[in-house]
Amino acid sequence: MGISPATLFSPRRSGGSVAGEPKHKRLKRPRLFIFLCLSPWIFGMLGFTLYPMIASFYQSFTKFNLIESPKWVGLQNYHRMFFQDPLFWKALGNTMWISVISIPLRIAFAIFAAWILTKPKRGSNFYRTIFFLPSMVPAVAGTMVFAYIFNPAYGPINRGLQAVGIKNPPFWFMDPHWSKWGLIILGLWGIGDTMIIFLAGLLDVPRSLYEAASLEGATAWQSFRYVTFPMITPVIFFSGVTGVIGSFQYFTQAYVASGQVNDYSHSMYFYATHIYHEAFQAYEMGYASALAWVLLVITLFFTAIILKTQKRWVHYPNGSLFK
Repeated sequence: MGISPATLFSPRRSGGSVAGEPKHKRLKRPRLFIFLCLSPWIFGMLGFTLYPMIASFYQSFTKFNLIESPKWVGLQNYHRMFFQDPLFWKALGNTMWISVISIPLRIAFAIFAAWILTKPKRGSNFYRTIFFLPSMVPAVAGTMVFAYIFNPAYGPINRGLQAVGIKNPPFWFMDPHWSKWGLIILGLWGIGDTMIIFLAGLLDVPRSLYEAASLEGATAWQSFRYVTFPMITPVIFFSGVTGVIGSFQYFTQAYVASGQVNDYSHSMYFYATHIYHEAFQAYEMGYASALAWVLLVITLFFTAIILKTQKRWVHYPNGSLFK
């Protein structure tokens, strides 16, 4: 005996709700399933993000060394930070310097590299892979390689400079005036992650716009200024925001490079390095927590400035919620 379509697709057979079942019971099952799917993220967010943030905020008002119980000291950690800790201002100044210099340079070099990679008609995938590979090198390994390359005694960079007639090449990581420039060059070497984003943005620019500009007699610079640049401003905006957040957390390359040369002048002493030193070398967890919260406020401040000004220069061709 065959099964009728009404029986086959009945709510009871297909797992649906049964006619006459209360509405709250029909809604309970999908909500429970959604909660179960989200539960790993929810518990991870509560246990590994929200709770540590609340704990560190409380600890920023205490004296805490991981051994004894936190002792409430009020605003003493913040007073020490702004008025009694010269390394705080040194670290903040170094971080601001590398942020102001490195972010525009990374964006400019990434745009230039992406523009070059749009030109080859053959082997474009190979060239793109070559440009992207440095960004996949571990930060510690890449920094150690550059410490050797920039070695003033036997490094290939200084040997090459001496070969072309420069008798006194820079000491790079050993010289306080050149150490941060060495870190910037190291960062520009690994712009593959930023470059690939700009490459996608450039390839997304409609060819019809370039053809229209060409018919109007626009030069290459005018095509870039009035066609390419407005169309990739959302990518520049994204890279600027992520660059600000990343630059204020700059740590690995500077820590490894300073360890290779014994940076006594603290020219490569950045804000994240200061937090690491106070937390895990001096065991001043309360003071390190206060430093971390001030870093959060500084990062939010500069990010908010970019978000506020983006309405004036970011062009969204299809409209946006931010306009």
